[in-house]
Amino acid sequence: QVQLVTSGGGLVQPGGSLRLSCAASGSIFSINSMGWYRQAPGKQRELVAVIASGGTINYADSVKGRFTLSRDKNTVYLQMNSLKPEDTAVYYCNANLLTTISRLSSWSQGTQVTVSS
Repeated sequence: QVQLVTSGGGLVQPGGSLRLSCAASGSIFSINSMGWYRQAPGKQRELVAVIASGGTINYADSVKGRFTLSRDKNTVYLQMNSLKPEDTAVYYCNANLLTTISRLSSWSQGTQVTVSS
């Protein structure tokens, strides 16, 4: 059993900042990748940023230079600066990992980020 527990999110004005965190716990043997996706109303879920086990980080073009993903053991942090209204979405944490018995792709519950004046 693996759990992803998130914190952060909320309402912020354009140009503001927020930080999301996601902590994985349970019978985890190793984490292959971990990151954040988002889904805006009427749109498909899209990648925001993901970090691989070797440390390589991929960002969506729309967030490059504004968002920073970091990882500390089984927790990832998404620092979001210079937020824009188009960043408004439900954000989901994802971890692709190996448990002691299987390979698993685990998703968190969504956390709302609203950028509005």
